Amino acid sequence: MLEALISFSLATLALAISPGPDNIYVLTQSLVNGSKSGIATTAGLISGCIVHTTLLAFGISALITASEGIFYFIKVLGAVYLLYLAYQIYRSSASIDLTEAAPRKSKGSLFKQGVIMNLVNPKVMIFFLAFFPAFIWDTEGNTVLQIYILGGVFMFVSFFVFSVIAVLAGAISNYLTKNRFVGIGLKWLQIIVFVGIAIYILVP
Repeated sequence: MLEALISFSLATLALAISPGPDNIYVLTQSLVNGSKSGIATTAGLISGCIVHTTLLAFGISALITASEGIFYFIKVLGAVYLLYLAYQIYRSSASIDLTEAAPRKSKGSLFKQGVIMNLVNPKVMIFFLAFFPAFIWDTEGNTVLQIYILGGVFMFVSFFVFSVIAVLAGAISNYLTKNRFVGIGLKWLQIIVFVGIAIYILVP
């Protein structure tokens, strides 16, 4: 259990610091509206994860109860999806674009928008389905509880990293835009994480 949680935490940490739609959105909102607004946006994004975790927990549990073969097939599909994401990142530019202006909004509006952004994005559910099952440490145990534990770790780590981004928005923005090697490093970090998780899923 401890080994799975540590591996999951490190993978989540690597994903959270790698440039993506969510943390870039938090960064731009923080630059325009201040750090507190960035944290409000983060809280909204993370709150949406509670719904995805719940859907995943009961769905995966049902699959395991029905057939371990089906569960393994889902894991293989997850590995393939993660490899596809790694390939997409490999083909993408390593530059980090912060040029889009973020409209000024109240903290309540930013929280609601963060929740909605998370809930209506089908890629989040697909990603959870690909990412979480690899770290279930006991398929014969309480899988619902295990996925909620993983969901809690995912939300805690992501909230911490995104909040740090919000607080340090100005310095991070200048560093990201001026140092091209940072973008390249984060790009390859993301590729390594996705490929590593895919291998972790496929190797018994």
